[in-house]
Amino acid sequence: MADELLFEGLKVLDVGSWIAAPTSAAMLADLGADVVKIEPPEVGDGYRQYYQMPPSPNAETNYTWALDNKNKRSVTLNLKTDAGLDILHTMIASCDVYITNQPLPLRRSLGLTYEDVLPLNEQMIYASLTAYGEQGPDRDKEGFDIVAYWSRSGLMNQMRHPGVEPFQAMAGMGDHPTGVALYASIVTALLKRERTGKGSKVHTSLLANGLWSASCFAQAVWADADFSEIPVQRLTTALYEAADGRWIQFSMIRNVEDFDRLIMCMERVEWLADERFSTPETRLENYEILTGMMREVMATKTSTEWLAIFQAEQLPVARVAEFEDLLTDPQVLANNMASTPQTDVGMARMVRDPINVDGVGRVGATPAPELGQHTDEVLAEFGFDEEAVAKFRAGGVI
Repeated sequence: MADELLFEGLKVLDVGSWIAAPTSAAMLADLGADVVKIEPPEVGDGYRQYYQMPPSPNAETNYTWALDNKNKRSVTLNLKTDAGLDILHTMIASCDVYITNQPLPLRRSLGLTYEDVLPLNEQMIYASLTAYGEQGPDRDKEGFDIVAYWSRSGLMNQMRHPGVEPFQAMAGMGDHPTGVALYASIVTALLKRERTGKGSKVHTSLLANGLWSASCFAQAVWADADFSEIPVQRLTTALYEAADGRWIQFSMIRNVEDFDRLIMCMERVEWLADERFSTPETRLENYEILTGMMREVMATKTSTEWLAIFQAEQLPVARVAEFEDLLTDPQVLANNMASTPQTDVGMARMVRDPINVDGVGRVGATPAPELGQHTDEVLAEFGFDEEAVAKFRAGGVI
């Protein structure tokens, strides 16, 4: 017996663009929801072209679009026309979830705020994503994750070595976890609706998720912590370059026994008699000296050789992964973190979102839609005949 598709029959409107908001819709679609993506005619969602923009890795397949918009249907609507808005209102009236990351000023000008559309459907879940939150002086500002999530939260400034300028985050690094937060908000609201019969508005922001990601440090602000001198990088998590150019990372070398075994694996037992490294306290005082000595030794063997030596002693060590390693990573494959698509999408596997519920089925990835691919089909489902659709197309509405 196949696992149940939990959201089969759930009607979702994806009135979003780029990554974070559409990702939450894709997660619902994976579990059986009928997701209709609304895009502007001719140009569509700008994310369609992202895979060709530097510094994206070169590929023939539009892998980013395929990942974040799989299992959806695409309808083109010109929301700057009265007819386009009327069509969207018709769709809103019968949807279960409405997802949007349109800037708040645009929503107000189009009459698509929660308060505007609530009379159309009081049972829907209205899911709103913003850059900086629903309130406050910056609520109307647009922003991508590299600024709102990465920079504004403090993450960008913290994730660097002293004296080195801040660096830009990798694309989508804040968008995808923010999409999970929006999905969680939607699912929570669906449970509330099941219990109360009432819909609701849910919302999150890139800034809120960046703050949450940084909270192990950010919370210290409200504890009146002293940030004037952040503690030095702990020796136990230092990185060391091996002879093959790959990096080895130690973590949680927590006690004297682990440290002793580490040094013995490196065949430098004489270091244990060196008063500079004889206790955890003296090692911390002389960490720069010890780190330099360890780096010289680590450069004498390949990462594969070191891993075999350290793992034989069950020391907590790992090789810093490169993306190409994911193709054969046994943990990724064994846990289906990159799953086989249901149909041909131009790739053997696709990265899966991190939500797992036993007994709940997934539809399996199908190709992300071409721009407007399902416009006629979806409008027909809402009662618009061929003559009306042709008129809409002639008038630039679809």
